[in-house]
Amino acid sequence: MRGLQTLSTVLLAVAAQGKYIVPGGRWRDTEGNLVNAHAGGVTFDEKSGKFWWFGEHKIEGQEEGGGVSVYSSEDLATWEAHGLALEPIEGHEYISPENVIQRPKVVYSEEADQWHMWWHADNSTYGWLLQGLATSDNPAGPYTFVDATAPLGNWSQDFGLFTDYKDGRSYALYSNGDSVEGRDIYLSRFNDNVTALEDVVHRFPKFDLEAPTIIQTEKSYWALMSHKTGYRPNNVVAFRADSLDGPWSQPWIVAPLNTRTFNSQSGFSLRIKGTKKTTYLYMGDQWDSNSLWESRYIWLPMEIDERKKTLELAWHDVYDLNVKTGEWKPVKGKTYTTGKAKTNGEAYKQEANFATDGVILTGIYGNDSTVTFEGIEGTGKPQWVSFYYQNIDDMGFGDQPQGSPDRIGGPWQLRRISSVVVNGKTENVETLYQRDSHKGIILSTPLQLTLEKGRRNTITVGGLYNGVDYKGADLDRIVVYPSEK
Repeated sequence: MRGLQTLSTVLLAVAAQGKYIVPGGRWRDTEGNLVNAHAGGVTFDEKSGKFWWFGEHKIEGQEEGGGVSVYSSEDLATWEAHGLALEPIEGHEYISPENVIQRPKVVYSEEADQWHMWWHADNSTYGWLLQGLATSDNPAGPYTFVDATAPLGNWSQDFGLFTDYKDGRSYALYSNGDSVEGRDIYLSRFNDNVTALEDVVHRFPKFDLEAPTIIQTEKSYWALMSHKTGYRPNNVVAFRADSLDGPWSQPWIVAPLNTRTFNSQSGFSLRIKGTKKTTYLYMGDQWDSNSLWESRYIWLPMEIDERKKTLELAWHDVYDLNVKTGEWKPVKGKTYTTGKAKTNGEAYKQEANFATDGVILTGIYGNDSTVTFEGIEGTGKPQWVSFYYQNIDDMGFGDQPQGSPDRIGGPWQLRRISSVVVNGKTENVETLYQRDSHKGIILSTPLQLTLEKGRRNTITVGGLYNGVDYKGADLDRIVVYPSEK
């Protein structure tokens, strides 16, 4: 067997590279390009000894029609691009650039000795609500379109795929639309060769959820789903059951309240059984509604307690995952707080009882209103720096009023934008995107910077002008992490 069902045994032979995983960072492939594989899934191929990541290929300025991209990795951190696994075809009834190809998932079919790709197939108005199927003899593709069908005669919107590692059976998860008649999540079993659905195993009724995924432990099944708010993040919930056909528990929120699951949406989950530990990864998407093609990825270890019957997500800026042993550990960084930072122009320190030093840096509105952290230790090589911030969006944003989630009728604004300058070198300005948080809720955004070796580095954060005056979020602290191994 080569598919997901054998992942637990195959991983024992995979050598870890030791590269860090940085949720929300600008992930780049081995050629230096941004990884472009959104709302996808990861599978493992025993023959190649690699993980294969399939996702929506987003094109700048275009919401749909980019096809399905594919990447490979031996460590879940170093990704090699292999182009498009499923390429749109002009004039095709179901996979033309005008059609919707969303949430692709790939599984190996033992019966057919093929790789089968499934996805939410639709037209531009979401009037079809179908599931698409394409096949390939190789995990990287190219995949050949087979058909798009209504699963068991029903509608299908957001799509997920789960393979039970104990018996090898695969299952589809899908919401059945936004209409009053819909709003359920279906869990349906595939036939042996994963070419069609056989029967509905369970239905999650009227919770109005989407983006479903299931993770399996030794004792339980855990289903994670997102509320229906479009590209706006929300509180992802989980259900637990002893058996796939239920009964399933009531849902609960998996991340700290008002973090909106660290500004991410559920999409996939991965079980990694190593020689010493089994780790369960939440693989979410941090959508950027202003530029979907540049959306980020939030991958975090799940904390599951079988005795308490709980699943939780805790934030880690940077962590090191060893896929051979299954172990992971947070990477320790050095913190620089706002108390010692210097302000310039209209930027100032304001009392904040929730902040690290009891004050927060605010008024970061342009090149003349900046804050500077001094005495920062660097390695002379690229390092991840996490900027901890609060973004309550109470100020105007260019020519558009901003609206926080608690403002009646306010439009949603997913980010503030700041400029970051190292050691005063204004010719090398980095851009920091700071998505929405909430009053008193501190989140972080990572940025990879190159600091000079030694302890004399400075990091200056200001606003940004790009035809519109972009304002920086309120800063609480920065954390500087060591260079990768």
